Amino acid sequence: MPAAILIGASGSGKTTIAQAIAERFLDNVEVLFVDRIGVPSFEDMVRQYGSSEAWQRAKTIEWISTLAQIAETGRIAEGAAAAGWFDYIPILVDCDDEKRAMRLIVDRQQPELANPEMMIWANYLRLEAKANGCDILDTSSVPLDQAVPYVVGRASTPL
Repeated sequence: MPAAILIGASGSGKTTIAQAIAERFLDNVEVLFVDRIGVPSFEDMVRQYGSSEAWQRAKTIEWISTLAQIAETGRIAEGAAAAGWFDYIPILVDCDDEKRAMRLIVDRQQPELANPEMMIWANYLRLEAKANGCDILDTSSVPLDQAVPYVVGRASTPL
C-alpha cells in the first residue's frame, strides 16, 4: 500500500489532517509528521537557513529521506528516488492566501509566517503540483471531515 505524503506551505492544514487521521485510525495506520520534530521561530529559520522557504526545502528533503529509510527501500521525488522508494502518493494540501494568513495569524499565533515569501512559496508548490499532476487538496473549501477520508482513500489505492 502506498504512503500518502502531505506537502504544502505553512498554514495549509497538513498537521490538522495528519492528527485527525492518527486519532481516527489509531490501530490501522502509522502517521508521521514533521511538526513533531519542531518548527523553529521565523528568526531561527532565517538565521540558520537564510529564509523560511530555505528551511522548508531543507526539512522537506530531510524528512522525505527519513521516511524512505523507514519504508526500507527538495523535492519529494528526488529524496524518494535517491532512497529507491517509489510507493508513495504526494498530496499537496493547499488553501487560499486569505485562509492561510488567518490560520497563521489567528489560529497558530505566528503572524511572522504570514508574509509575502510564504505566499510565494505556497504558489510555487501549487504550480509544481499542477505541472507534475500531483493531487491537490484545497482546505479552503474542503472541511476536515472530507479531507481525512480523501487522504486515507488515496493511501489505500494501489499504484
